[in-house]
Amino acid sequence: MESEVPVRTPPAARGAEASLRKVDWWGFPALLKERDSKAYRPKALDERLRKERTRTEARLLVEARRLGVRTPILYDIDLTHHRLVMEELPGPTLKALIDGAQADPAALEAPLVRFGVAIGRLHAGGVTHGDLTSSNVIFPEGPGGPPALIDLSMGVRGPSLEELGIDLHLVEEDLKALHPQGEELFQKFLTGYAEGNPGGHREVEERAKEIRGRVRYA
Repeated sequence: MESEVPVRTPPAARGAEASLRKVDWWGFPALLKERDSKAYRPKALDERLRKERTRTEARLLVEARRLGVRTPILYDIDLTHHRLVMEELPGPTLKALIDGAQADPAALEAPLVRFGVAIGRLHAGGVTHGDLTSSNVIFPEGPGGPPALIDLSMGVRGPSLEELGIDLHLVEEDLKALHPQGEELFQKFLTGYAEGNPGGHREVEERAKEIRGRVRYA
């Protein structure tokens, strides 16, 4: 695998579960994502979890695109070494847009509506993201274009209403933590969400409210 995917740089990023490296994939800039081993887990369990999450992410990247939601193009999967090679998307994350618009929240309205539409389509198609933070949303064409979702390894196919509601709850909590007008921004997101999931948005929104109440009084 190493000889087939030349590494261009040291790890571009390292999260709790995986590291990312910039690589060349047949002349195209790409990212190699490798899920790290965890010494605190029994070896057999560690191997199974890493393989399952690698497979899940690959499947959901493809499934999301089928539903009309942009994700990085998947170039290659190596389950033996728990690796994915995928398109390297340019552009700012939603978090970067929020950080740059503290004094002008109106500039965030259109990106958040588009973000909501994308998640609505994902949910309407029976898929959750599972880790919906603003760092996992990229705008490859800038704030005026559609968003792309990354890191779907915690997502679920055929989710329960609770799992759908958790996605929305995570968005709400993230927006409130990042911007003083987070509640208003979340309403813009919900406008797009209703457009993307016209038949199921009300039920999911109600469950998200229930989850918020349980978390608040826990």
